[in-house]
Amino acid sequence: MKRRDRDAEFSEFVAAHQRQLRRFAYSVCGDWTQAEDLLQTALTKLYVAWPKMRSRGVEHSYARRIILRATIDEKRRPWRRESPGLEGFDHPAAPGADIHERDELITALAQIPKRQREVVVLRHLVGLSVEQTAEELGLAPGTVKAHAHRALPRLRELLGESLSERN
Repeated sequence: MKRRDRDAEFSEFVAAHQRQLRRFAYSVCGDWTQAEDLLQTALTKLYVAWPKMRSRGVEHSYARRIILRATIDEKRRPWRRESPGLEGFDHPAAPGADIHERDELITALAQIPKRQREVVVLRHLVGLSVEQTAEELGLAPGTVKAHAHRALPRLRELLGESLSERN
């Protein structure tokens, strides 16, 4: 593949999927600035591996995996341990979404364990199957089901509380 063709193909991919990947990164980390950084890291690494990933048809999965791993790497950095997490963040509403509902969802997601949050985001916000989620996270399908089984009732509880407070 010629470099010009490769660059054009990659640019088309970025134009078509950048917004979706940015939302995924935000769903994982809860901070728009960090989500931008994660997205840039993912796109840089994807560009390097583009011919191989594109030929296998796994460019979306590879980008999400990079975002997940980069999030873990960032959490391990000493200065990240001092950050307050998802408190006090600001984000634009998605088209057609009620900003209060999105705030409540992000706040509720922040209150469940990280691995459960990743499973919920991949399964229910990204729309991956149990098997795809297991592959993305390097888990067994049963473990994905167990995390979802624990997370969803807790999220319903948290979201029910926030909805009753609003009414």
